[in-house]
Amino acid sequence: MHRRPGLSARLKLTLSYAGFLAVAGALLLAVVWVFLLRYVPDTPKGLLGIAPNRYLLVRTFAPAAAVAMVFLLVFGLVGGWILAGRMLAPLTQITAAARMAGNGSLSHRIRMKGRQDEFRELADAFDTTLEQLESHVAEQQRFAANASHELRTPLAISKTLLDVARKDPTRDRGELFERLRAVNTRAIDLTEALLQLSRSDRGNFTRESVDLSLVAEEAAETLLPLAEQRGITLDVIGTAQTSGSAELLLRMVTNLVQNAIVHNLPAGGTVTVHTEPHGDTSVLRVENTGRRLPPELVPTLTEPFQRGTERVRTDEHAGVGLGLAIVHSIVRAHDGTLDLVPRPAGGLLITVRLPGRPGFGQLP
Repeated sequence: MHRRPGLSARLKLTLSYAGFLAVAGALLLAVVWVFLLRYVPDTPKGLLGIAPNRYLLVRTFAPAAAVAMVFLLVFGLVGGWILAGRMLAPLTQITAAARMAGNGSLSHRIRMKGRQDEFRELADAFDTTLEQLESHVAEQQRFAANASHELRTPLAISKTLLDVARKDPTRDRGELFERLRAVNTRAIDLTEALLQLSRSDRGNFTRESVDLSLVAEEAAETLLPLAEQRGITLDVIGTAQTSGSAELLLRMVTNLVQNAIVHNLPAGGTVTVHTEPHGDTSVLRVENTGRRLPPELVPTLTEPFQRGTERVRTDEHAGVGLGLAIVHSIVRAHDGTLDLVPRPAGGLLITVRLPGRPGFGQLP
């Protein structure tokens, strides 16, 4: 945005300091005149013939007063310029850091020294903003790179299958069509997951009252055939109310339950979905059995396309690595929190805390 050049803040402060001193000096001279000189007799002989008269005092005082006024003005200009420079020095540091950030350098930090004051608070807040912005940009870059890689993979596989079929006309067409269908289905699932993640990140949805326990039961009913196929016992207990998008919350619970079923024991595993009100929040817990997870792996599971070496599946439910990332995004869009804790015996305990519906679960 272009603006016409004007006086700098330092010059404005300098003129303000000098003007303040000049006004203070003028007021002091006015006080001397009002309370001293006006009471001196203006007679040729002065007061009782021994004191000087008003005319002599004015002639003697006026030059000295003029010199003092000039001195105050010069002192105000010089001192104000130096003082304004020292006061605005932290602002200069912040401006330089902002320009570097505008040019794409987000790694620079001000790290202002000195005691805590308004400029120090502003610099610390700016450093925190830069740190969050740098982390967000790095996350988006990783996401774009991973998304490009994930989308390119099924396309490359399809191209390879078609090239092989063209070079070998005798190849079984049925097998080719099935493999192409599987690859295409995976690409569609990935695209839909990316769109779902983008929508939940924007948070532009209408909030309504949602029965979280009914959402959990619906998700469990949808995934019950998958649980029975794998020999997993699926239980849903409790009741809770929240507000938000019923569609997004259903996607969140479905992803959590599917994740708990797929990453479980080969047989005889369990998945428990528990909902309950807790104060002014509604709590959803999804707990499953399974392999023991390294503690350092758990915090990375909500990152897009992060599956972990021990969690990669090669069957029809391999997923696209966005399940928990979508869950995390939906939870943030609903002003909630998501906690992942590895169970000592194996498996994972996932706790989602969402704002509860006012008055629900409270005694009258």
